[in-house]
Amino acid sequence: MNWNIAVLPGDGVGPEVTKLAIDVLHSTASVFSHELNVEFYEIGWSAYENQGSPLPDSTLNGCKSADAVLLGAVGDPRGDELAPELRPERGLLSLRKELGCFANIRPSRLLPCLSNASPLSLKTVQNTDLVIVRELAGGIYYGEPSGISENSDAALDTM
Repeated sequence: MNWNIAVLPGDGVGPEVTKLAIDVLHSTASVFSHELNVEFYEIGWSAYENQGSPLPDSTLNGCKSADAVLLGAVGDPRGDELAPELRPERGLLSLRKELGCFANIRPSRLLPCLSNASPLSLKTVQNTDLVIVRELAGGIYYGEPSGISENSDAALDTM
Protein backbone atom coordinates (compact mmCIF):
# COMPACT_ATOMS: atom_id res chain seq x y z
CA MET A 1 0.00 0.00 0.00
CA ASN A 2 1.20 3.51 -0.83
CA TRP A 3 0.79 6.44 1.55
CA ASN A 4 1.28 10.09 0.66
CA ILE A 5 2.50 12.03 3.68
CA ALA A 6 2.73 15.81 3.87
CA VAL A 7 5.52 16.74 6.26
CA LEU A 8 5.51 20.18 7.84
CA PRO A 9 8.70 20.51 9.92
CA GLY A 10 7.78 24.04 10.99
CA ASP A 11 9.81 25.92 13.56
CA GLY A 12 12.05 25.36 16.59
CA VAL A 13 12.58 21.66 17.28
CA GLY A 14 10.10 20.77 14.52
CA PRO A 15 12.66 19.93 11.81
CA GLU A 16 14.62 17.72 14.21
CA VAL A 17 11.64 15.75 15.51
CA THR A 18 10.01 15.32 12.10
CA LYS A 19 13.26 13.95 10.67
CA LEU A 20 13.34 11.29 13.37
CA ALA A 21 9.62 10.59 13.00
CA ILE A 22 10.10 10.03 9.26
CA ASP A 23 12.89 7.55 9.99
CA VAL A 24 10.52 5.65 12.30
CA LEU A 25 7.74 5.75 9.70
CA HIS A 26 10.04 4.37 6.99
CA SER A 27 11.23 1.58 9.29
CA THR A 28 7.67 0.68 10.21
CA ALA A 29 6.48 0.88 6.61
CA SER A 30 9.15 -1.58 5.48
CA VAL A 31 8.01 -4.12 8.07
CA PHE A 32 4.46 -3.97 6.69
CA SER A 33 5.45 -3.66 2.99
CA HIS A 34 4.09 -0.12 2.66
CA GLU A 35 5.50 2.61 0.43
CA LEU A 36 5.77 6.15 1.77
CA ASN A 37 5.78 9.15 -0.53
CA VAL A 38 6.96 12.06 1.61
CA GLU A 39 6.53 15.68 0.49
CA PHE A 40 7.81 18.61 2.55
CA TYR A 41 5.93 21.88 3.00
CA GLU A 42 6.42 25.04 5.05
CA ILE A 43 4.29 26.33 7.91
CA GLY A 44 4.69 28.90 10.67
CA TRP A 45 7.61 31.29 10.90
CA SER A 46 9.68 29.53 8.25
CA ALA A 47 6.75 29.82 5.82
CA TYR A 48 6.20 33.48 6.66
CA GLU A 49 9.90 34.24 6.30
CA ASN A 50 10.21 32.47 2.93
CA GLN A 51 6.75 32.94 1.41
CA GLY A 52 5.08 35.79 3.31
CA SER A 53 2.33 33.63 4.83
CA PRO A 54 2.26 31.32 7.87
CA LEU A 55 0.19 28.86 5.78
CA PRO A 56 0.98 29.15 2.07
CA ASP A 57 -1.57 27.81 -0.42
CA SER A 58 0.96 25.20 -1.56
CA THR A 59 1.14 23.83 1.99
CA LEU A 60 -2.62 23.74 2.44
CA ASN A 61 -3.15 22.08 -0.95
CA GLY A 62 -0.41 19.53 -0.23
CA CYS A 63 -2.00 18.66 3.11
CA LYS A 64 -5.46 18.34 1.59
CA SER A 65 -4.20 15.94 -1.07
CA ALA A 66 -2.12 13.81 1.34
CA ASP A 67 -3.23 10.70 3.19
CA ALA A 68 -1.64 11.99 6.39
CA VAL A 69 0.05 15.11 7.74
CA LEU A 70 3.11 15.02 9.99
CA LEU A 71 3.58 18.33 11.78
CA GLY A 72 6.63 19.31 13.81
CA ALA A 73 6.24 22.53 15.80
CA VAL A 74 4.95 26.01 15.04
CA GLY A 75 5.95 29.30 16.63
CA ASP A 76 8.82 31.70 16.87
CA PRO A 77 9.18 34.79 19.08
CA ARG A 78 10.22 36.80 16.02
CA GLY A 79 6.59 36.58 14.92
CA ASP A 80 5.26 38.26 18.06
CA GLU A 81 5.42 41.71 16.48
CA LEU A 82 3.55 40.70 13.32
CA ALA A 83 -0.10 41.42 12.69
CA PRO A 84 -2.22 38.63 14.23
CA GLU A 85 -3.11 37.09 10.86
CA LEU A 86 0.59 36.75 9.96
CA ARG A 87 1.87 35.24 13.20
CA PRO A 88 3.30 31.71 12.89
CA GLU A 89 0.60 30.19 15.11
CA ARG A 90 -2.13 31.46 12.79
CA GLY A 91 -0.88 28.99 10.18
CA LEU A 92 -1.51 26.11 12.56
CA LEU A 93 -4.98 27.36 13.52
CA SER A 94 -5.91 27.82 9.86
CA LEU A 95 -4.61 24.37 8.97
CA ARG A 96 -6.69 22.78 11.73
CA LYS A 97 -9.80 24.61 10.55
CA GLU A 98 -9.26 23.78 6.88
CA LEU A 99 -8.63 20.08 7.58
CA GLY A 100 -11.53 19.84 10.02
CA CYS A 101 -9.36 18.63 12.87
CA PHE A 102 -11.46 18.08 15.98
CA ALA A 103 -9.08 17.10 18.75
CA ASN A 104 -5.50 17.38 19.90
CA ILE A 105 -4.49 14.16 21.63
CA ARG A 106 -1.59 14.43 24.09
CA PRO A 107 -0.42 11.24 25.79
CA SER A 108 1.72 11.62 28.88
CA ARG A 109 3.75 9.04 30.74
CA LEU A 110 6.27 9.72 33.45
CA LEU A 111 9.58 8.05 32.79
CA PRO A 112 10.88 6.32 35.92
CA CYS A 113 14.19 8.17 35.65
CA LEU A 114 12.31 11.48 36.04
CA SER A 115 10.13 10.52 39.00
CA ASN A 116 12.45 12.28 41.45
CA ALA A 117 12.07 15.54 39.51
CA SER A 118 8.34 15.69 40.26
CA PRO A 119 7.15 17.88 43.14
CA LEU A 120 4.60 15.14 43.88
CA SER A 121 5.41 12.06 45.90
CA LEU A 122 6.74 8.98 44.15
CA LYS A 123 3.62 7.07 45.17
CA THR A 124 1.46 9.70 43.48
CA VAL A 125 3.36 9.92 40.19
CA GLN A 126 4.55 6.38 39.62
CA ASN A 127 2.76 4.59 36.79
CA THR A 128 1.31 7.86 35.50
CA ASP A 129 -0.38 7.14 32.18
CA LEU A 130 -2.54 10.04 31.08
CA VAL A 131 -4.12 11.12 27.81
CA ILE A 132 -5.42 14.66 27.40
CA VAL A 133 -7.94 15.23 24.61
CA ARG A 134 -8.38 18.91 23.81
CA GLU A 135 -11.22 19.99 21.54
CA LEU A 136 -10.06 22.23 18.68
CA ALA A 137 -13.20 22.99 16.70
CA GLY A 138 -13.98 26.48 17.95
CA GLY A 139 -14.76 28.78 20.82
CA ILE A 140 -12.08 30.58 22.79
CA TYR A 141 -9.39 28.36 21.28
CA TYR A 142 -9.55 30.07 17.89
CA GLY A 143 -9.06 33.55 19.30
CA GLU A 144 -12.32 34.92 17.92
CA PRO A 145 -13.57 37.01 20.86
CA SER A 146 -17.30 37.31 21.51
CA GLY A 147 -17.01 41.04 21.97
CA ILE A 148 -14.48 43.85 22.02
CA SER A 149 -15.22 47.40 23.11
CA GLU A 150 -13.56 50.02 20.95
CA ASN A 151 -12.95 52.38 23.88
CA SER A 152 -11.79 49.85 26.43
CA ASP A 153 -8.90 47.60 27.29
CA ALA A 154 -11.35 44.76 27.90
CA ALA A 155 -12.46 41.85 25.75
CA LEU A 156 -15.03 39.15 26.37
CA ASP A 157 -15.03 35.54 25.34
CA THR A 158 -16.98 32.47 26.29
CA MET A 159 -16.33 28.79 25.87
